[in-house]
Amino acid sequence: MNKLGRTLLTTTALGATALAYAAGIERRLWALRQATVPVLAPGSSPLRVLHISDLHMMPGQVSKQRWVAALDELEPDLVVNTGDNLAHKQAVPAVIRALGPLLNRPGAFVFGSNDYYAPRPKNPARYLLPSAKTKRIHGIPLPWRDLRAAMVEHGWLDLTHARHSFTVGGVDVFAAGLDDPHLKRDRFDEISGPVPDAGLRLGVTHSPEPRVLDPFAAEGYDLVLAGHTHGGQLRIPGYGALVTNCDLDRSRARGVSRWGSHTWLNVSAGLGTSPYAPVRFACRPEASLLTLVPRPVDAGQRRSGAQRGTRLGVDGNVR
Repeated sequence: MNKLGRTLLTTTALGATALAYAAGIERRLWALRQATVPVLAPGSSPLRVLHISDLHMMPGQVSKQRWVAALDELEPDLVVNTGDNLAHKQAVPAVIRALGPLLNRPGAFVFGSNDYYAPRPKNPARYLLPSAKTKRIHGIPLPWRDLRAAMVEHGWLDLTHARHSFTVGGVDVFAAGLDDPHLKRDRFDEISGPVPDAGLRLGVTHSPEPRVLDPFAAEGYDLVLAGHTHGGQLRIPGYGALVTNCDLDRSRARGVSRWGSHTWLNVSAGLGTSPYAPVRFACRPEASLLTLVPRPVDAGQRRSGAQRGTRLGVDGNVR
């Protein structure tokens, strides 16, 4: 065999090994990403927020259900779910089993496209194209109303185009959320308006589109939680995410960053994948545990500012 043949053989073998790892191992390596974020009003007690997103649950995914249910042992003060829970028309019971004990804690949610419509088979290469250049074709409708009813019955707040004030962990929270920007269902004007003083002003959306992050920042929200990106799902070590599947820049595909002079953003890499693209590489499926602490006193004067900041380091980690 000549040198070219050996090179091609080696490249093919490495590619097959990477694909086998991405499809058979890493997509089930559940991880917890932790970060401390200085967003609370000065003098507030720390608040532990568990951020769950993009379960893309199938009925038979027992390992994922058990791992998510065990997150209750973290004893979060608040659970926020940023959508894309379903991947099958019979997956609602599986999602409820996964959320299980967490539903007994204070919680809030919005939905994503894969709560409304099932995924469809498509060319995997489309994943690498900018979302604006792909034609979106919906799958069959999913029973999102049943999922919503179960969450609301347990006391979780539906933040879809809604504003709510509540107290958790001794912190007064004002929260507002949007319907899925990925489906262009967002209507920020329905939640726009004076934002009351609170220990935490929280914005919630499924897809972290800059067009919705900017008004959240302009109206003085302290923290915005989002999912959708899967962290890029396929990442190259040293380079990062290949795409974000939205207009968010690749550097923010997962984790905590600044958005403007005041607002912080956490994008969850999520816990699932489409059943038609069941791979993750250098991007473990994850939930986020955010310990919110008071911001510096001088930052308390900066309640607005839509200019986008750069990504800053925080003491986050994945285990």
